[in-house]
Amino acid sequence: MSEGMIRLSVCTAADIDEVTRLLGAAFAHRDPPAMAVGLTPAEFEAFVRVLGPRVVADALTIVARSAETGELMGALVTEDLAAGPPAGMEDLSRKFDPIFDLLGELDRDYRASHPVHAGEVLHLYLLGVDQRFSGRGVGHQLVAACLANGATRNYRRAVTEATNPTSQHVFRKQGFVERVRRSYRDHRFDGQAVFASIAEHGGPILMERHLDTREPDRP
Repeated sequence: MSEGMIRLSVCTAADIDEVTRLLGAAFAHRDPPAMAVGLTPAEFEAFVRVLGPRVVADALTIVARSAETGELMGALVTEDLAAGPPAGMEDLSRKFDPIFDLLGELDRDYRASHPVHAGEVLHLYLLGVDQRFSGRGVGHQLVAACLANGATRNYRRAVTEATNPTSQHVFRKQGFVERVRRSYRDHRFDGQAVFASIAEHGGPILMERHLDTREPDRP
């Protein structure tokens, strides 16, 4: 898969180290929830490394490289929504706990009205683009490539938790629609307003798209 000066491919074991570093920097420095709890690049890299074996085995994650230089431009970690947490999650920084709590609420509300079975629902999990390549449509192409790859594997739906207006815009442009929303201002974890500092971003939205039609989904 390639488009213009961007080469898109399924993530392999040879890509994992670069993907880990890219996502560690992208999320620690630009993702509102990660910034609110003070996650460092190294702490986020530890999370991506936990996901690494599944990423390689599932062949659902897509990476974008410069067709000219081979540099990693971005990655979109994708998994089967029915898969349970991978081994090693218990060893991550406790800073992740408020984030997992918030996103877990989105997931529970979604599953209450949308049954999830193995092999049916893609989970577009971590979308990151190297800041040097921002503004070139890398995120849009990664999403489109993940959806196309999942469709060839007979997945019927795709979901994502978009945590800021930029990612929400990317997914809406790809035909995703809102299913569940939460508020950074109102969420409490252990009685604390952990995300009050990012209230201007609104809150995370769980968004969905069906893969058996080219027409955008409707709310």
